[in-house]
Amino acid sequence: MIAVLVIDDADDALPLAESLWDGGVRAIELTLRTPAATDALARIRKHFPQIIAGAGTVLTPTQVNEAADAGAAFAVAPGTNPAVIKAAANIRLPFAPGIATPSDIESALQSGCRLMKYFPAEHLGGMAYLRAIANPYAHLQLQFIPLGGIDQENASDYLRDPLVHSIGGSWIAPRGLIRQRDWKTITQRASEAAKLSIQPPGEAG
Repeated sequence: MIAVLVIDDADDALPLAESLWDGGVRAIELTLRTPAATDALARIRKHFPQIIAGAGTVLTPTQVNEAADAGAAFAVAPGTNPAVIKAAANIRLPFAPGIATPSDIESALQSGCRLMKYFPAEHLGGMAYLRAIANPYAHLQLQFIPLGGIDQENASDYLRDPLVHSIGGSWIAPRGLIRQRDWKTITQRASEAAKLSIQPPGEAG
């Protein structure tokens, strides 16, 4: 379970990380959508090294380097950009490009990727669509990180499928709750999400 975060104020980074950790969430994707993002990521990596903290919405080679400089453990993107994938490979930063079609999958494969972000998951058709487009590549044992439209109600549909490496959830700590600094509610949501992620296959939901 990966908490997907948008942070507007870097001073919120540490109490947010603590709230997520206390709730049982061990991985986060901090999206590079605000000026505070890289500073917030660097603070979390320094003070909470036990959290697997990566960067999301990585759109350019420059952002790849910025994410790495901030200590990102991984990076992901909404699309498949060969230049961005190459930049990540050059510095050995684990990277998952975004895919939505078989052509995207083949482009990612050509760049050497075996783990891909499935985005926007629910809007594309959820797990039924992912199974359909991934089936021709089953012998390659690809895995996916679905994100987009996933919440506590449908998360278990994804988590029980062997195609899924992990899922991204923006509902765990939405931007509004972070702005309000409602750490208690975020911890509660993190706890609920963590419980979903450890249920054995077939028992989720």
